[in-house]
Amino acid sequence: MKTEHLPTEKELDAIDISIINELQRDSRLSVRELASRVHRSPTPVFERLRRLESEGIITGYTVRLDADKVGRGFTVFCNVRLKHINTDIHIAFAEAVREMAEVAECYNVSGAFDYMLKVQVPDMKSYRRFVTEKLGLLSMLDSVQSVFVMEEIKQEAVSVGV
Repeated sequence: MKTEHLPTEKELDAIDISIINELQRDSRLSVRELASRVHRSPTPVFERLRRLESEGIITGYTVRLDADKVGRGFTVFCNVRLKHINTDIHIAFAEAVREMAEVAECYNVSGAFDYMLKVQVPDMKSYRRFVTEKLGLLSMLDSVQSVFVMEEIKQEAVSVGV
């Protein structure tokens, strides 16, 4: 019996990419349905899926929500500059931001600002409250620049095989 070569970490072949793409379209697929969609039998697909998970290529499964319907339809990209930055300040800022439910994403960036936050709240009043009652209370904060999203054009997961 010939065994199929399974690609090593970071080495994705066309089958891996097909599995990932199908799961990004619908992460609720059973292994049997996934195998059918990628034109393979369930056992090898199951083995590939477990490998993709164990190597950290697939990091989890999630549900996308309609932000408006859950009261988080007002999106703001908030550019933050800190007074100073060192390891302790970076850690303190990151810990504080992780506790803020309004912050959907946070990135340490280069350029004129130190961090970019994606903030999702119900409305402008809630955003003002977030800035003045949460973010603005951080002692390491120097300045905040807000960019308000008028329309979402595209939102997709990381893609492979392009």
